[in-house]
Amino acid sequence: MKLRSAVSVMASLCLSSAHAGPADYVFTPAVGYGEREIDFKSGSWKKGDEDRKTAASIGFGYGATSWWFTELYAKYQKEGSEATKYDALEWENKFQLTEPGKYPLDVGLITEIERPRDRSEGYEFKFGPLFQTEFDKLQLNGNLLFERHYRAETSGPMEMGYQWQAKYRWMPRFEFGLQGFGEIGKWNHWEERDEQSHRAGPAVFGKIGLGGRQILKYNAAYLVATSPAAPDRNFRLQVEYEF
Repeated sequence: MKLRSAVSVMASLCLSSAHAGPADYVFTPAVGYGEREIDFKSGSWKKGDEDRKTAASIGFGYGATSWWFTELYAKYQKEGSEATKYDALEWENKFQLTEPGKYPLDVGLITEIERPRDRSEGYEFKFGPLFQTEFDKLQLNGNLLFERHYRAETSGPMEMGYQWQAKYRWMPRFEFGLQGFGEIGKWNHWEERDEQSHRAGPAVFGKIGLGGRQILKYNAAYLVATSPAAPDRNFRLQVEYEF
């Protein structure tokens, strides 16, 4: 019964969507107290005849408490043959709301405040609940994300997105699974199916101990469009150095 209800929750999250980018990654609710990390993310996607879009970010994060992790990112982007340029500054905060493993679902909360280089875009605020459950070696994640721009020249509605992930923990250095991302439009008035963006594909994960508290973690995915409005192909990569 526990398995059935958890799978049902994950399925509903996968059907539910904020504007994602080529380098976006799946948030997980766990927080490591005292953990410091340098985090690099990169991604690239292309849709039809449009120019390829590439994005990257580098950040520094710190586990300030047993339930709060904070991180500051500098983000960059490139479109087509243009030069790579600074895109935004982002402050991300993750809150662990339940003790890991105590309940059928681990629950967290993510918040992000982004200040784009283009001041006409105002401030971007993103937030949403994070869910995770495990069955033996299988880890399932599902997140709902809400996003809106404030103090922008052109105001917009609150939009909704989702992330999901299924990971098989084969061995610490190499794990494999699936990831998915999507946007469905206004949180209270979804776009037509053909106008929504959904993409999914295989993913790999792993961590390598470097001695002491030093760990190198990686995850990467190759995502393909599962709806007409999504980018045809999206490769994303994240590498974290924890110390």
